[in-house]
Amino acid sequence: MAESRTLRNAEPNCLIVSCHPLKDSLCHHLVSRVEAGLAANGVAYEHLDLYEHGFEAALTAAERASYFGAFDGSATSAETAQLKRAETLILVFPTWWFGMPALLKGWFDRVLAPGVAFDSVAETGAITPALGSLKSCLAITTMTSPWKIDRLFLRQPVKRVLKGAILKACAPQAAFEMLSLYGVAALDEVRLEAFCRRIDRAVAQIR
Repeated sequence: MAESRTLRNAEPNCLIVSCHPLKDSLCHHLVSRVEAGLAANGVAYEHLDLYEHGFEAALTAAERASYFGAFDGSATSAETAQLKRAETLILVFPTWWFGMPALLKGWFDRVLAPGVAFDSVAETGAITPALGSLKSCLAITTMTSPWKIDRLFLRQPVKRVLKGAILKACAPQAAFEMLSLYGVAALDEVRLEAFCRRIDRAVAQIR
């Protein structure tokens, strides 16, 4: 199950979703930084570590068959409840092959589903947003590639999908910020701490 932190007797209104298979990874270090910042601000949060949770990425046959009808979300009811509670969503993940990891993509596929994240019109295929309680989304990612390839050559594909496709469709009112740490294979302490301070500033805005 997801780890919860309830501070000041408050219900969790911030959801961290992290995705990395190694416990000693840079991403786990960044999650710890996020958690420390939230705790310092008295923000109640839940943390869903997709690997630790044993989340299944693949859309099931029942889910796909019901996708444009009465969606069968019984297998992800706990994750759906977390998402619906969240006013702030924080994603911490590595960028692999200029995309999000399979488990995180599966979380979007299975949890941001019809009747949860959006409503659809069967006749036209048009959708309307349903995540009205989500106020902001912070995405934190690491990658081995230099910034020039991601930003100039590929035009930040992960950011465009998260902001321009997923949030625009499901929660257009939500503010979005993405922090990307490039060239992690040659990362030094000075550059890491500078990036962590960017995280601190972003988390400090969450209430």
